[in-house]
Amino acid sequence: MTLVDLGHVALNTKVDGPEGAPWIVLSNSLGANLAQWDPQIKLLSTKFSVLRYDVRGHGRSTAPEGPYSLSDLQDDALRLMDHYEIGSAAWMGLSMGAMTGMGLAIHHQDRFERMVLADARADAPDGFRKMWDDRIARISSGGMEAIADGTMATWLTEGFRSAHPETASWLRGMITTTDPAGYTACVQGLKNLDYLRRLGRIRLPVLYIGGEQDPGAPPEVMRAMADATPGAEYVEIAECAHIANVNVPDIYNAALAPFLGL
Repeated sequence: MTLVDLGHVALNTKVDGPEGAPWIVLSNSLGANLAQWDPQIKLLSTKFSVLRYDVRGHGRSTAPEGPYSLSDLQDDALRLMDHYEIGSAAWMGLSMGAMTGMGLAIHHQDRFERMVLADARADAPDGFRKMWDDRIARISSGGMEAIADGTMATWLTEGFRSAHPETASWLRGMITTTDPAGYTACVQGLKNLDYLRRLGRIRLPVLYIGGEQDPGAPPEVMRAMADATPGAEYVEIAECAHIANVNVPDIYNAALAPFLGL
């Protein structure tokens, strides 16, 4: 892993795959880190040079003083691509990483070839914003441990958590070791999410992937996003919660493979 100093923030990065291959950039969900993508690396590395990174305030990246905007997260990604001399790339993001991707697809689509956007929404209705206010209050009083179990209940189905306790513990550890200030600063950006009305501007190939049992990005929300994005595809995965790429990695990989030409 390499810590890339961008001046205002230092981002922890990892590159996998063959040198000289086309690039794909992976962006993690809120409360996770770049290891979240471990189940996809073997597949992606057959074709791509894979750049993944800890979003600011997460993993081993630094947590500058917040709040952070979604524009801040997009700027981090673009500056990181410049550092690695990546002119254009495919993008795959999940939850917060997908929200970052939507903004990039709307405002910087010349830098991207196609996008996989998983388990996310594109707007911030009142209930969504209140959920984050409640979560920030729990963190303020009890730290990241106070939200860990509730977050895990949305990230993975109950059946998966029971059948794969080691994987569940691994993901839970990502949550509890996330910097509370960094997490909270990112949440402030998510509360201002307002991309749904602008998805019609996107001219990139986009694949939306959603979990049938995802309360954070319900199927009807993701279908509406796909309908609003010209030419987009939507794949819904049965018996799957919010962190689809870990909850059902084989099915998730099978969904993205034809879209990425794997």
